[in-house]
Amino acid sequence: MSFIIDATDLCWIDGSKDNPEDLCLHGHAIVHIANVKLEYDATISSTALYLLKSLSEEHLIGQDNQMLPCCGHFLIANKELNNVVVLGCPKGIDWAIRHKDDTIEIELEDGTKDQIPFEEYKAEVFRFADLVEAFYNACSPKVLPNDMFEKNGYIAFWNEWHTRRNS
Repeated sequence: MSFIIDATDLCWIDGSKDNPEDLCLHGHAIVHIANVKLEYDATISSTALYLLKSLSEEHLIGQDNQMLPCCGHFLIANKELNNVVVLGCPKGIDWAIRHKDDTIEIELEDGTKDQIPFEEYKAEVFRFADLVEAFYNACSPKVLPNDMFEKNGYIAFWNEWHTRRNS
């Protein structure tokens, strides 16, 4: 397989293994695309959601969030609470994802390209997303913020996640 993604050192922003008030999971991402290895301390929960989005949507470098974002300051929900945009800083590692017939083409920022059969790509995205969700599920239940903007963003995040993961 020419696309493998994993994460180590999963934690919340304060470095703890359980923080009921922190909504975004962090960790050290390791990605293999073609013969390139990328590593970055990223907001892993955002990475997983953007990979799930990439199963049905193309992603261009610099569009929305980076695939390995440094941070995610805001979760911006649509009014139906079924889609979210994660807004963070400009730091991170990005790559483009294009759908071509039954394959996924990934293009790195340096121009390196690779094609992966869609079903292999989907299996790897699901494996990674399941790893992230298992970490959330092993932690204490989240204390949702009182601020409706923040609360709706988190609700929309998981609504979109589950819709995309279960489709």
